[in-house]
Amino acid sequence: MRILRVLLLILLIFFSAKTLGQQKNYSIHTVAFYNLENLFDTINDPDTNDDEWTPKGSRHWTSAQYHQKLKNLSRVILEIGSSDNKNAPTFLGCCEVENRGVLEDLVKQPYLIDIDYGIIHFDSPDKRGIDVALLYQKKYFRPTNYTNIPLYVYELDSSKIKNKKEYDSTQTNRVFTRDQLLITGFLEGEEINIIVNHWPSRSGGEKKSSKFREAAGDLNRKIIDSLQNINPLAKVITLGDLNDSPINKSVKIALGAKGKKEAVGEKGIYNPFESMAQKGLGTIAYRDSWDIFDQIMVSQPFISNDFTTYQFWKAGIYNKPFLIQNSGNYKGYPKRNSISDVGFSDHFPVYIYLIKEIH
Repeated sequence: MRILRVLLLILLIFFSAKTLGQQKNYSIHTVAFYNLENLFDTINDPDTNDDEWTPKGSRHWTSAQYHQKLKNLSRVILEIGSSDNKNAPTFLGCCEVENRGVLEDLVKQPYLIDIDYGIIHFDSPDKRGIDVALLYQKKYFRPTNYTNIPLYVYELDSSKIKNKKEYDSTQTNRVFTRDQLLITGFLEGEEINIIVNHWPSRSGGEKKSSKFREAAGDLNRKIIDSLQNINPLAKVITLGDLNDSPINKSVKIALGAKGKKEAVGEKGIYNPFESMAQKGLGTIAYRDSWDIFDQIMVSQPFISNDFTTYQFWKAGIYNKPFLIQNSGNYKGYPKRNSISDVGFSDHFPVYIYLIKEIH
């Protein structure tokens, strides 16, 4: 019996040592997206409809509230994805920001100042004056090109126009919405492309407005196609608040995203948030119903299992208890601003991890 125990102990030590010898080390980066919900300063911009977000506006938006909002958001940003990566997000796509100034104020917050985030931002033609942007850690990512690509959509369907008078009316009937922001650069020497989105809202009803989001999906697909025409193995991350779920036509048909890795073709797009939506998870709630409007998707080379380059690992929704309203009519919803309190956002942030094997 003693000999048997000794043999078992030797075998256990042998296999434990073998397992340890096979352990691999990985470099990890968090890619996140967060709808910052009405991140306005207190200064009235005469060119946009931001009057309510001023001290004299309907929200009575004060400097103290603005700075509390910045503090709240910066805490969240620092912690997104912290369950598996102790570092703050390498990339943060964001939307509903008024201008570059509010982003500069955000990255200077005590929670974030040491991270040294760079900012890529363009003003968009949105009537409310809200834009998309990308924050990136300068020590990891070097942008080489970036541009804003406008989305042209109109209330009147151009395919049904019968005469010149109707056609001319469409020129003044444009729905001004957010541009799509395209950034190309190098993540520790590896070229990647990021598209930041905030697709048209469901204002006027989901069905009536769906054509605008389908047009946004078409534009997104064209941007990706153009990148893949230059490099068939282009690594593309497209992320944002799409105002549609992973199973809506704008995402499934126009963009062509797939919810299963095995269904993704050579130039396809993988959407890890589709399976989460099928489980009833959400990033935004409306009338006690949850949906995932905030999504991060990747092109096929990110799921090729070639871990000598950065690969998609897993995705998540950052919905910690402190981000959730714990009382009142909106109990259980994301904790946003109220009359008596400055909250965070009406959306939960989302994230993915990129990993690469270290030799």
